[in-house]
Amino acid sequence: MSEYVTKGDSNYMSRLPQRRLAGAVLGLLSLCSGAFAATQPSAQGFDPRETFAPFAMPQSVNSYRSGSGRPGPEYWQNRADYQLHAWLDPVHHVLTGDEVISYTNHSPDDLGSLWIKLEQNIYRRDARSTVASPWPRNDFTDGFRLAKVEVELADGSRQAVPYVVNDTRMRVDLPQPVAAHGGAVKLHLQYSYDIPGTWGGRTAHTPTRAGVIEEIAQWYPRMEVYDDLRGWDTLPYLGTGEFYLEYGDFDYQVTLPSDMIVAGSGELVNPGDVLTATEQSRLAQARSSDKTVYIIRPDEVGKAATRPRQGGELTWHFKMKHTRDVVFAASRAFVWDAARINLPEHKQALAMSVYPAEAVGKDRWDRSTEYLKGAVEIFSKQWFPYPWPVAINLAGHGAGMEYPGMVFDGYTDAGKELFMITTHEIGHTWFPMIVGSNERRNGWMDEGFNTFIDIYAHDAFHHGEFAPKRDGEYAPGGGNPVEEIQSVLKDPMAPYIVDRADMDVGKYRHPLSYYKPALGLVLLREQILGRDRFDPAFRAYIRAWAYKHPSPSDFFRFMESAGGEDLSWFWRGWYEHNWNLDFAVTGVSYVQGKPEQGALVTLASLDKLVLPTSLRVDYVDGSRREVAVPVEAWLGGARISVPLAGGKAIRQVTVDPDQKIPDADRANNSFVLH
Repeated sequence: MSEYVTKGDSNYMSRLPQRRLAGAVLGLLSLCSGAFAATQPSAQGFDPRETFAPFAMPQSVNSYRSGSGRPGPEYWQNRADYQLHAWLDPVHHVLTGDEVISYTNHSPDDLGSLWIKLEQNIYRRDARSTVASPWPRNDFTDGFRLAKVEVELADGSRQAVPYVVNDTRMRVDLPQPVAAHGGAVKLHLQYSYDIPGTWGGRTAHTPTRAGVIEEIAQWYPRMEVYDDLRGWDTLPYLGTGEFYLEYGDFDYQVTLPSDMIVAGSGELVNPGDVLTATEQSRLAQARSSDKTVYIIRPDEVGKAATRPRQGGELTWHFKMKHTRDVVFAASRAFVWDAARINLPEHKQALAMSVYPAEAVGKDRWDRSTEYLKGAVEIFSKQWFPYPWPVAINLAGHGAGMEYPGMVFDGYTDAGKELFMITTHEIGHTWFPMIVGSNERRNGWMDEGFNTFIDIYAHDAFHHGEFAPKRDGEYAPGGGNPVEEIQSVLKDPMAPYIVDRADMDVGKYRHPLSYYKPALGLVLLREQILGRDRFDPAFRAYIRAWAYKHPSPSDFFRFMESAGGEDLSWFWRGWYEHNWNLDFAVTGVSYVQGKPEQGALVTLASLDKLVLPTSLRVDYVDGSRREVAVPVEAWLGGARISVPLAGGKAIRQVTVDPDQKIPDADRANNSFVLH
């Protein structure tokens, strides 16, 4: 008989475990009667026939999506490129836009109509979200005001086209279908809208001492996604489920009063037109500096010397390639600083922060660029290199919102909270800005995956200056998420992880979109696969689906194939259902009544979910050992017998001694003999 002893001892997420459980207990399984002898299903509901039954993936395998979880040989994806020009009126808070969408249809279908997102319509009084969403709002608008919707014809002329607006979507009917397999069309739109106040924080105008900060997001009509799963995916925008967007290149300009500073997604391509020689010189210095360099100092805010021209307007010109969205912010109040980001393979990017002077102070926005730089470097080294030339942190209203190349945070944030929100929001670069999952349907593949990678970034930054990070720490009653998640697992009304994102509202939003899926990935990495199998598989998943649209089934299949494990039982219990786990040590007996002959430990599974775990055996002489209990131990029933090698008298046996798995009742986790 052999025992597999685990190494290391730590608290979940506080000090992430170093041990590998991949080997399980193959030696014990070779015993003639089975090392883990099992009996009948428990009265409380555990039934191995249900738990370990084959798992039916939500999406089927075909030539577009393979059984390995990778894009199939005929995978296709449409493309949307944008040319945008915005005119910003900061007095009346009005944005006027001129837009050209170049849409390419790679699908096998001719498209006679196009669907477009009109997300500013969420601020209308008659929007579906007014009743369906929990977000409070005070500032209603009339949404997008469309002046022109035209299609460009083959000769370059334009033709007005009929369209139908329904809530936050618009259908445009074309004079000629866009041909399958590479057909293209150009739409020209002119529009305007009133920038709302602080509702939701995703687009707002925020007052500060030196001027208003205009936070501009969802500021142009955007293409809906046409994919192989549903055709047009046109779920309305209700506020909780966020975005699902096509990739392309963006070329955009912002015209506004000359005394305002603009920070935007992508790269500023006309610095000579909008920055002074001093500011250009400081930016060049920042590109080669690991320490933060001021572009505009706090004592320079609002001074004429910071602007290349007095009076009139300036046009800021930005470009961003291979992205799904762009945003910008503008203000007279900005302090601006920057530093170099060091990326793998000796590549570089630039971290920048813009914030009002009242955000300056010890461990406040003076350190924002340091935090941003550190987080991007950690994520790039661990998972996938940051793909764009600039990353920006904006201090504004403070909803904590992510966009490609730029994140919106709160100017009152400070200390650990500022590091946490900066790291979390820029972490969304990887999920869903690079791995373009459907946030509106599967918010857990966005928030949950990002919350997962946050945990390790907190450990890595400055040798754990702000560690540990516990999911839920910043929510009411924050603490150990392994315990906190029990409130969800025990709630019969709680939605499931794989439910539609807009269902995760109120008390369920963070537990179901953030904490439970993040804990699921930690369990996969630390308890089920081990880091040596999980990390290569997760990195390969990111590479395979970078700038593409994976479904939940693609993720499930990929981790099984690349991780080398059938995880049907885990997908079913943790993701498809809201099953709970309750392990109990119900007895310990010596073989023939003699410690030297060995012992049998009886374990029971009292609820539907099972996970790999361990037993800690404490001996009377003060020594201890741990024995791994693989999930396969429960294939035969709700009670198992774990054999222990003989030799010493046992004082106590404990299942899950380090509380690494979410056990519903820890009072029955130990059995004391002496």
